[in-house]
Amino acid sequence: MTGSKDADETIGAGRRDRPAFVGAREVAIRAGVSRSAVSRVFTPGASVSEETRRRVLDAAAALGYHVNHLARGLISRSTGIVCLIVADLETPQQARLLRALTVELQAIGKVAMVLSTDGRGEAGEAVLRQSLHYRADGTVVVSGTPAETVIRTCLDNGQRMVLINRDDRIDGPHNIRLDNATVARAALQAFVRGGCRRLAVVDTGNPTPSLIERETAFVAAARDLGLDVAVVREGAVARYEDGVAAGRRLFTASTRPDAVFCVNDILACGVMDAARREFGLRVPEDVSVIGCDNIRQSDWLSYQLTTFDQPIDAIVARTVELLGDDAPETPLRVVLPPTLVWRRSVRVPGTP
Repeated sequence: MTGSKDADETIGAGRRDRPAFVGAREVAIRAGVSRSAVSRVFTPGASVSEETRRRVLDAAAALGYHVNHLARGLISRSTGIVCLIVADLETPQQARLLRALTVELQAIGKVAMVLSTDGRGEAGEAVLRQSLHYRADGTVVVSGTPAETVIRTCLDNGQRMVLINRDDRIDGPHNIRLDNATVARAALQAFVRGGCRRLAVVDTGNPTPSLIERETAFVAAARDLGLDVAVVREGAVARYEDGVAAGRRLFTASTRPDAVFCVNDILACGVMDAARREFGLRVPEDVSVIGCDNIRQSDWLSYQLTTFDQPIDAIVARTVELLGDDAPETPLRVVLPPTLVWRRSVRVPGTP
């Protein structure tokens, strides 16, 4: 018992000796150096001798000291925080983009703070305003909302902003988006080459600007060829279940489509399953389907969906570049070309 008592007393003494909050001053005292020397050790690229570095790091390890980057940020006016405003985190495309963004931001020493929003009304605006509370160096808006007025507030407070897949042409922030009009026209051309004439487009009931552009460009291109398009909007956001519901509406209509363009892949997967499982239709023999985004599920054997690739690597690289110290002050509008990924969901020319 005596040995146990001694051990307890030693631990207790150690706890009493360690300050509740360990600052650079305590590290400097223990290492026998100046406070400025401690600061230089933890400042990348600062000049410090190897002996001083070793003593400071040993003292920091013994005391459990960690640099308070937020406190440094208040002094330097740079917190290193980048807010990511994201809606529908569970959707494959958003999850894919979010993962790539966080990895690359961390690689350049930034801290990614994810703020989730449903993007509607005051709730969406409140989330974006949070980025101001944390004094973020920049904000990346991946959601199709919030409103322009709230984005303007962030810009007026000195935030650097990058909007991804926002086609509403807001002045001020950088904007990175896919060439959605080209996507829609290419989808139409693929259908027409395959002999399809009864066309439909599936969108969400609350479409974002980028999804609206895909829908409207497809309808306009079809009308230029004298073809009508049945437009079905289903659900508040684009989910698999909404695609199934849209398929039920399309395939019970008096004129059943033989080609369906879905504004994203997850809707397309739902449409395909409704066609095959509930109506006994063959894809692509009875109905051709094209999506957009090239999510992982689109390549599954169950779907083999023809789609357009979202160039995630290019989007992330340009986003990180536009958040860097050397980013141009003049807002850039970056339009990335789509890449058609041809699989087996579209009838090819010459097939019955």
